[in-house]
Amino acid sequence: MTPQSRITVGIASAGRPATLLETIDYLAGLRNRPERIIVCVPDIDDAVGLCDRLDVELIVGSRGLTCQRNRILRAAVPDTDILIFLDDDFIPAPNFIQRMEAVFAREPDVTIATGEVLADGILDEGLTMSDALEIIETAGERAELVTDVYNAYGCNMVVRLSPVIEHGLAFDEQLPLYGWLEDVDFSRSIARYGRSVRVEGARGVHLGVKSARQPGRRLGYSQIANPAHLIRKGTMSKPRAIAQISRNILANARGALLGDRSIDRRGRLGGNMLALADLLTGRASPARILEFGISSKREMSSPSIATKRR
Repeated sequence: MTPQSRITVGIASAGRPATLLETIDYLAGLRNRPERIIVCVPDIDDAVGLCDRLDVELIVGSRGLTCQRNRILRAAVPDTDILIFLDDDFIPAPNFIQRMEAVFAREPDVTIATGEVLADGILDEGLTMSDALEIIETAGERAELVTDVYNAYGCNMVVRLSPVIEHGLAFDEQLPLYGWLEDVDFSRSIARYGRSVRVEGARGVHLGVKSARQPGRRLGYSQIANPAHLIRKGTMSKPRAIAQISRNILANARGALLGDRSIDRRGRLGGNMLALADLLTGRASPARILEFGISSKREMSSPSIATKRR
């Protein structure tokens, strides 16, 4: 790797043009802004305000997080050393890119990294940009601390592209739409060729914007079918997958019993039960969610994927 790494930020987005634009404006205004910003959306209307900008490379591609991230991967090669995947609502601290670049330069065995999430709005009602900026400013700076982790968190994944190119790695497009656990799958795939780490000191805030997220039944099905798929692939251990599935079912059952109105727990629990039945009959597949319509107003308004995966 050259002393000065070529860095690209890649953002896959859908259905949240205002959030996307706000995040792009923030990134473009950073003192240490990335050399390239690549955005992939399924429809041009998802990128209102970005079409004529010279500081953004805009791609319109197939809908689905894994498909969109693969388009970004292909576009980034060969002019990128480090590709930083950010959610459209992840706000990195001003020195986030600089900190990650330093770690990748100093530790050549690191293949994928994730930063320190100071606050995650996905776990509650969500955060605003002003909230994020205040949290980042209040937190200040701390020294970099690099520790090994099982997987990177999808809202901020920093990838060394050389092993991706050498081994033909890609995101699993059999995980459709939101791509539940795609971060685990990709992290464990690339970790075969190096280390997966967390970098404390490379900080940011995940707003957890509630719009344009999966309906409850679809997400509930993915919470069972996707870990089962990763077990078969060998990118998620069976004990970890079983623990993940158990936590999701218990959280959904508890929420349904207690009448949780913030999340469609009943829809998710129904999806859980359908996936378990499909597992018993050998029919379970992540792609089955594409067969599900939005069956109710409750499901249409289900706002979040707030179950923390790790």
